Amino acid sequence: MSYINAQNVLPKDIIKIVQKYIDGETLYIPRKNENKKSWGEKNGTRKTLKDRNKEIFNKYIKGSTITELTEIYYLSEKSIRRVIREQKK
Repeated sequence: MSYINAQNVLPKDIIKIVQKYIDGETLYIPRKNENKKSWGEKNGTRKTLKDRNKEIFNKYIKGSTITELTEIYYLSEKSIRRVIREQKK
């Protein structure tokens, strides 16, 4: 995670107030609720996993066994079965 220097974006009076509580430490300021992103949305992980799960299901439909899929995707049998079950919905 990168950070932004407060001196570049905040007025001096606000910086002085913050320094009363946290002087020179890193401070996390959360996003507003309306701007929050869901898990994996920002870096594309969610889409990557969704695509992978579709691929697993399609290979299963075309005849790949669960054992073969565990070896291809380095997932447990339980995880492969979960993916297949969720993709059926």
